[in-house]
Parts: sequence; structure tokens; C-alpha cells
Amino acid sequence: MRARHPGPSRRALLPAALLLLVTACGGGSEPAARPGAAGAHDPLFPRLGNDGYHVRHYGLTLDYEPADNHLFATAVITARAEQHLSAFNLDLKGLTVRSARVDGEPVRTSRKGSELTVELNKPVAKNRTFETTIVYDGKPQAVEDADGSTEGWVRTEHGAVGLGEPAGSMAWFPGNHHPSDKSTYDIAVTVPAGLTAVANGQLKRREDKGPEGARRTTFTWHTGEPMASYLASVAVGRFEVTTFRTARGLPVYIAAHPGETEPAARVAKVLPEVIDWESGLFGPYPFASTGAVIDRNPHVGYELETQPKPYFHAAPNDRLVVHELAHQWFGNSLTPARWSDMWLSEGFAQYAEWMWEEKSGGRSVRQIFDDYYDGRDPESKGADGETIWDFPPDGPTAETVSGLPVYGRGAMVLHKLREKLGDRAFFGLVRDWAAQYRYQNVSTDTFVEFCEDRGDVGEVFDVWLRGKGRPARR
Repeated sequence: MRARHPGPSRRALLPAALLLLVTACGGGSEPAARPGAAGAHDPLFPRLGNDGYHVRHYGLTLDYEPADNHLFATAVITARAEQHLSAFNLDLKGLTVRSARVDGEPVRTSRKGSELTVELNKPVAKNRTFETTIVYDGKPQAVEDADGSTEGWVRTEHGAVGLGEPAGSMAWFPGNHHPSDKSTYDIAVTVPAGLTAVANGQLKRREDKGPEGARRTTFTWHTGEPMASYLASVAVGRFEVTTFRTARGLPVYIAAHPGETEPAARVAKVLPEVIDWESGLFGPYPFASTGAVIDRNPHVGYELETQPKPYFHAAPNDRLVVHELAHQWFGNSLTPARWSDMWLSEGFAQYAEWMWEEKSGGRSVRQIFDDYYDGRDPESKGADGETIWDFPPDGPTAETVSGLPVYGRGAMVLHKLREKLGDRAFFGLVRDWAAQYRYQNVSTDTFVEFCEDRGDVGEVFDVWLRGKGRPARR
């Protein structure tokens, strides 16, 4: 019940000297502002990402000149403070920052390695939304992963591609580069006439600018669903573009290297079938469009589930298409909370491959499982002696986060779960999992608890997910 005639507050009755002391120590005032931490505290990659804020939207304007690999860019980052901020960090490797503003006011920045610190003129209060504009340019570079693979900004025959798993996105735009910070995106890319720039989401417009002989084209892309920054991508090249809609009306955009038009036609044929089949297994497709980028990139030896159009470094077979499209549910819609949760993405995508092989008249899923267990399947062991039994799927290191156990043994966990629950309960669980955590981050602990609510499955996780070495055959 509110008093009608409040008297002076207790603070007002304090002696002036004591009041000054209380105020100086923070008594009776908002918490003191402090810098956001440089790193998201990920056990595998502690310096990736940042703390103290959440990015809601990236607006990236990129002007790229392939001839000398020069990028002129502006990033407008809309974020919400999760503490009282006096400064915060962005991840940015190389490139030169020309100016920085927060809510329109110029601010100072400093650099230490790939950490760009933005020093605020005045604190940003907790829960307040603020806008940071970074103008930068330079020659973006490739990044070597802890496992020796290449990502970042990788030059190709006619242009370049930006690939981000796990750390490459910092090579071409400043951001909070950890999978736990998902955001929407608008990406506008200007390139010389005759080239195509493909980015995430849907193409909103294409504009030609400049006089004859110096004409340039701007491609503007929009991603309305939350996306982790490692899934952000730009691919520039002399692509042959195919667009159409599936029978259910889903827009498809396929960009292919001019030497890969025949494989692109195969992808265009199989992609709608895969989307329909996976939708039956996993629930409704989570994004407003789909597609693929099919390149010839000798510098990259992997595919990546860039949202919602996977990037293929070379012509893919059907199983690769199945794998990368399965990631649109598991990895892109449901994104790992930490890098050690990667098996939740790769295990599901690998298991989708197994089910597709069975559907296509090949080995049954149980036969594939047995071939993995016995080491007969080529994907169960590597040329360097690596096997699926080297470590538990939920226990990779920075060097092995893309190792065989994360993929193959991750899929084995799911098959043992299916055997334990039965087909009806298992696929019901999978669809419920994808629906309940749509567009969110998920962890191993959350998945285990979700499954244990459906049945007595604890032994599956104790033995197949967390157990060391090869379990006894059961």
C-alpha cells in the first residue's frame, strides 16, 4: 500500500560527508559500469566471442575489388547491453579501422591481436539497445584453424569466399563471433559487373551502378531468422545462377562455378526431394529459403552449412547435400551453445546420411552402425590413424572439434537412442526437439535431460556419448 505523504528518505537524513562516501562506494546507485569481457568463456576457444552484450542485428555494407583483394566496408551492429558497459570488444582480424561511432557519437578504439576494444564516451546501461558503426578496409586474409584447415577470407578463381567455422568470420567483419550470440543480418555486397555476390538469406535486390567500363553491381541479402556468425558467408564469383521454387513454394537459389553447371543441375533436382524427406523426419524446414553455392575451391577441403545455402568447395554427391541440408535444422536453427556441443550438429547430420543410404537402397542403418563399430567403414578411421574411438563425442579439443568421433560416434549415439526408444518415440522426440528449441542455442546437457524425460536412456549417454574407448557390443 503506497503512503500518501512520504517523509524524507533515510538517505536524505544521512550526514553530508557520509552521503558522499556511500555514493562514492556505489551505495544507493546503479552498479558501476565495467568493460565487457574479451571472450565468451568457451572452454575450447576462450578468446572467441565477447561478453557484456548481445548482438541483435548486423548491417554489413561491403565493397570488394577482387583484382587486388581489397575490401571497403561498414558494419552497423545493433546490440543490447547485458551489464552496465564502460567498453566492449569485437572480434576483428587484420583490416584497418577508419572510424567508430556509438549511437552516432565518435568513440576511440584500440587493438590487441584480433580484439578490437570500443571505448565508450559514457556508459551504456544494462538492457539498453545501442548501435555501433565501424568503418574499416584492407585486404582480408585466410585464417588457419587449430586443426590446420583454412577458413576466413579465401580467394578463389574469380573472387573469394568468406567462411567462418569456428573463427573465420572475424577476417571480414567485426562482431561477437561465438555461436551463442545469434542475430539477424542484412548484407549488401558491391562487386565489379559480371560477378555475382551470394550471401545468407534471400536476395532482396540487385542494382547496377556507375558508368560503362566501371560498372559495379550491388547484391543485397536479408536473413530474418537468427544466425550464428560462423554461418555467415559471402561468395563472390562468375557464378551461373539457377532460381526456382519447390512444389511447396520454398524459394531455391543455386550459384555454381561455370565449370560445375552439370553437378548444379543434379543438386537442383535432388535438393527439393531432400528437403521434403528431412522435413518428414525433423519437422518443418526452419528457414524462408534454401539453395547452395557450388564452387571450385582448391584451398578448402570441406563443405560448410552456411545458412540457408550450404557452401560446397566442389561438386557434391547426394549424401553431402543430405548432410549439409540436415544442418539447417541441427546447427543452424538449433545451434551449439558451446563448441564442445558440436556433436549435436554433426551427429544428426551424419545420421541423416545413414538414413538416406538406407532409403536409397544401400546398407541399412544398422549395417552402417556395425561397419563403424568394426572399423570397416572408411569414415570410421582416418589416414593418420585417427578413429571414432579416440575420444568421447562431447569431449573434443580445439584441434579435434571436427574429428571423426564428433561425426561418426555422434551418429552412433543417436542410433542407440533410437534402438532404446523405438522408431515412433525416437522420431517424435527428434521433431519435438527441433520444434521446442527452434532458432535457439542448445547444449549437450539440455539434450540429455530432454531425452531422459522421454524414457530410461541414461545408459546410452553414459556409454556411447561420455564413455572412453570402444564400448562392448550390445
